[in-house]
Amino acid sequence: MGFFDFGTIFFLIAAVVIFFQLRNVLGRRTGSERPPFDPYSASRTREQDAGQKSENVVSLPRKRAPGEPAVDAYAEIDAFAKPDTDLNKGLRTIKDNDPSFDPKGFVDGAKMAYEMIVMAYADGDRKTLKNLLSREVFDGFVAAIGEREAKAEKIQSSFVGIDKADIVAAEMKGGEAHITLRIVSELISATRDKAGAVIDGDPETVAEVKDVWTFARDTRSRDPNWKLVATEEED
Repeated sequence: MGFFDFGTIFFLIAAVVIFFQLRNVLGRRTGSERPPFDPYSASRTREQDAGQKSENVVSLPRKRAPGEPAVDAYAEIDAFAKPDTDLNKGLRTIKDNDPSFDPKGFVDGAKMAYEMIVMAYADGDRKTLKNLLSREVFDGFVAAIGEREAKAEKIQSSFVGIDKADIVAAEMKGGEAHITLRIVSELISATRDKAGAVIDGDPETVAEVKDVWTFARDTRSRDPNWKLVATEEED
């Protein structure tokens, strides 16, 4: 029994020692251990990561649907003409009837049309004029060209450029938009008779020309082109 008691005590002591050694090795946390896998917390982590990634995505502007108004439909007009003026109100009315209307774009197009019309008239180019003028204005231009040709007179013209092109009036007349511009241009022009002698203007001098032209467009039509409907030379 003594031996048995001693052996029992020995193994008990050995077991306690081994237990404490294992605890020291396996049971101590260093802070670098991987936490136990939790499928639910893992799922929530993936959702959080996805949310964080989505915050780093830059969304492109949504394309405006046809007929959907812009955030500020009159911003371009207010920048072009002082609000609450007759000109601003007229341009807004045109914008209401033609959502694609842009005053700056109109002026740029009108300047191009002005040069084309001036040079086409000097060259007697009826085809070009027909596409840019209203019927009434076209008839007047063609009559003047015919009279000049009958006398065998020719216009020698060189377009220098446009110094100013300002919208001075805008309004709707029924379904037609009417816009009037004051245009200041520089032109070298001289009219010669059939013998070649200069009878009007100066072929070597740049002259300043001031015109007041009115363009119109039927906003109910699919045709986007404006046509010259009235001309006036400013003194």
